[in-house]
Amino acid sequence: MIRIVAAAGLVAALVSSRVLAGEYNEQLSIGDRAPAWKNLPGVDGKQHSLADLDAELVLVVFTCNSCPVAADYEDRIIALAKKYGGPDGKLALAAINVNRVPEDSVPKMKERAEQKGFPFPYLFDASQQIAKDYGAAFTPEFFLLDKERRVLYMGGMDDNSNAAHVKTRFLEPAIEAALAGDELPVKETVAIGCRIRYVRERKPK
Repeated sequence: MIRIVAAAGLVAALVSSRVLAGEYNEQLSIGDRAPAWKNLPGVDGKQHSLADLDAELVLVVFTCNSCPVAADYEDRIIALAKKYGGPDGKLALAAINVNRVPEDSVPKMKERAEQKGFPFPYLFDASQQIAKDYGAAFTPEFFLLDKERRVLYMGGMDDNSNAAHVKTRFLEPAIEAALAGDELPVKETVAIGCRIRYVRERKPK
């Protein structure tokens, strides 16, 4: 299911009321230490851990191949990674997919990463546990972490999945403020995207 948030309504809500940490996330609050992952397979054939990301800031993106909204954001995510990342960059980005449908398999992820030229690790968690630990519900959903790997910002990148219609950016101003040592203008927003395809767990009778 695609969750569509009207740009005007979202901006109005953010302007009219103070967004409190944890308002849209049932698992994490702003300032919490981010859950770490270890040995997640990447499309590069290597195993990856949060500890491998050596940068002042880390951006964790839950995304996938199968969501059209996630696909709409791919170019923006790539541009962000190139702008703030690189060998001497102050931000490291990791994209994580937890969906277990055929279109989101590791071979398909590898094809997408090669096609788009992802300049960041694209990882797969078959257990889906890391997404649950972050309280992620949508693809794409973004979590910005500080140098102690505490959550600075979580939610959407901006207010519209159509890049041509974006009026307000949330993630990039948060990155700029964090790098400058300033208070973030907005710390949490509603993520725009498709529901993560969590496997339904049956309760024992």
